[in-house]
Amino acid sequence: MLAPIAPGHLPVLGNLYSMRTAPLATLTRALRENGDISRVEFPGGQRGHFLFHPDHVKTILVDHAKQVSKDTPGFAALRLLLGNGLVTSDGPVWLRQRRIAQPAFHRAKIFALGGRMVELTRRTADEWSVAAKAGTTIDVAESMMRLTLRVVADTMLGKDVERDAAGVGRAITYLLHNLNERIVRPWAPPVTWPTPNNRRFLEARDSVVRVVDEAIASRRAKPDAPGGEFLRMLIEARDEETGEAMNDQQLRDEVVTIFGAGHETTANLLAWTWSWLSRMPHVRRKMLAELDEVLGDRDATAEDYPKLPYTRAVLSESLRITPVVWLLSRRLLQDITVGEYTLPAGTLAFLSPYATHRHPGFWDNPEGFDPERFMEGATSNRPTLAYFPFGAGPRKCIGDTFALVEATLVLATLARRFELELPPGMVPVPEPVITMRPRGGLPMRVRERS
Repeated sequence: MLAPIAPGHLPVLGNLYSMRTAPLATLTRALRENGDISRVEFPGGQRGHFLFHPDHVKTILVDHAKQVSKDTPGFAALRLLLGNGLVTSDGPVWLRQRRIAQPAFHRAKIFALGGRMVELTRRTADEWSVAAKAGTTIDVAESMMRLTLRVVADTMLGKDVERDAAGVGRAITYLLHNLNERIVRPWAPPVTWPTPNNRRFLEARDSVVRVVDEAIASRRAKPDAPGGEFLRMLIEARDEETGEAMNDQQLRDEVVTIFGAGHETTANLLAWTWSWLSRMPHVRRKMLAELDEVLGDRDATAEDYPKLPYTRAVLSESLRITPVVWLLSRRLLQDITVGEYTLPAGTLAFLSPYATHRHPGFWDNPEGFDPERFMEGATSNRPTLAYFPFGAGPRKCIGDTFALVEATLVLATLARRFELELPPGMVPVPEPVITMRPRGGLPMRVRERS
């Protein structure tokens, strides 16, 4: 028995056109019209399924984690930028790399970086103070991108990227759009063909890799230099089972992954959160009351992280309604039964935090912004995987704690001093490329709190 076909299906093109032109609308319409599972088809006979129920997410990402792979068009495109790092690798390669990298993401190590995260955030506060005094508008999305780039480069790599930040940010933005086009236009020429588009792609990629190579070379030359604990650990790490270190290509792939993906996702989380706080004054007031009570007139520290439950709930709700990672894909290595359907080996499974986080069976008023959903006691009747902004199972994002600690400290440090306002009538529009960001940036007016 076949699952119902997803909306937007066309002859020859299948669902490719609807997923290229209106992916978020296609996903939410499929959930509304077909329920928890829809069949999707693409040119060349490729077939997959949208799976929206939390139990389906668990089936694919947890119960059958070893029976699915990342051999999908989306991850094939990402490998052009990230190589075979933790995000894109599979099987024994991934397991070995995960074992090597895991100690660097221990909670205690991340909390130890909190002071430096706040110190770097103060640079952004200084920039915002100038804008506030001048009454000028700032692009908050771009500002958050520069800040999180500083943080990941400094704390993880031990490198100051102030000189390179703007150029790297533009390069990553271009690369993500280009990679997205390669996914939704499968007939595009391979990256090895010397077309103008490919040359620009390779130039942008090289500008990012160059920063990473400089950081690695600097660390190798001065292994005892302060900062960059993560990079030092990767260079010195040995697989506990084989005693092997990463080779140069593996090291580069992992560092590019952390450098590129590690800052871009947190920047978008913060940008969306600022937009929601502007649109929801009652939420902003409640968060500020918590910050004033806990922090007074001082900046946040890592020790404050557990003392700011409402601030963390604001970030969680932002990740629910505007998840930075809006779609995950896996290829089935064997037949897998999901609900009443058997999904054949070789087909694709698409899991969408964007759609599942709006599932009316598990979320009241799913389109409303309500951080109270994530306060203590409010989550007890909800399936765990009704919410999976960082994935789930053994392949859950290794950097989730780093991202949440960083976002909380950045938000607390800046919101204590500033209020941001969207232009009257502006509603940011999601742009779902590899990640989901505000289309065209996020212009906002910044005002210092009295």
